[in-house]
Amino acid sequence: MSRYSLDEFVKQTEQKEKGEGLFELETPRLLEINLNGQIWAKSGAMVSYRGNIKYEREGILEHGLGKMFKKALTGEGTSLMKATGNGKLYVADQGKKISILNLQGESIFVNGNDLLAFEPSINWDIKLMRKIAGMMSGGLFNVRLEGHGMIAITSHYEPLTLLVTPDNPVFTDPNATVAWSGTLSPEFVTDISFKTFLGRGSGESIQMKFAGNGFVVVQPYEEVYYTQQQS
Repeated sequence: MSRYSLDEFVKQTEQKEKGEGLFELETPRLLEINLNGQIWAKSGAMVSYRGNIKYEREGILEHGLGKMFKKALTGEGTSLMKATGNGKLYVADQGKKISILNLQGESIFVNGNDLLAFEPSINWDIKLMRKIAGMMSGGLFNVRLEGHGMIAITSHYEPLTLLVTPDNPVFTDPNATVAWSGTLSPEFVTDISFKTFLGRGSGESIQMKFAGNGFVVVQPYEEVYYTQQQS
């Protein structure tokens, strides 16, 4: 068979059954969801599906009035779709690398733009970082997820996890911060020398400081967020 024949291309790229359960990485940047019930996924993330699956944009009051108001503040970054039925659903987000996490009672904060999918058994809530609203373009928001079940998060390129201890805090660029453990509450600090060294605008001198016991996940990329400017 020719190395570059059409048959060889199909053979090399065709979907393969791995039998890994509900969430399965078909490729590092494409998530297969073996749906038998319901799942939440980022709006617009569906690439393909087979089977009997119904899609609904989340209802305005689906998660309660409090979350509705938070969503209004944070813009469209957390828009979700609910997929219900039986079949195979393929989701992706702009070619970003996907990581699957199986929460077993733990909690994790995920940048709102980096949350791809999660099981309905997971409890979640939107947390708006009000202290930096207006300091950065549009501010930032994150989602706290807790409970038992699968979640999928995304990052630009390979993620790096840094361990945080009381005697060794970690500082990160907010635009490169993907997630952190639910045990941590980041502070926002400004570093004039850092700003001067880089020669950047005032917004980019803001850093997130993580102190305590836990971890923080960063990506080798500064993401630009298009959320509504806060007053």
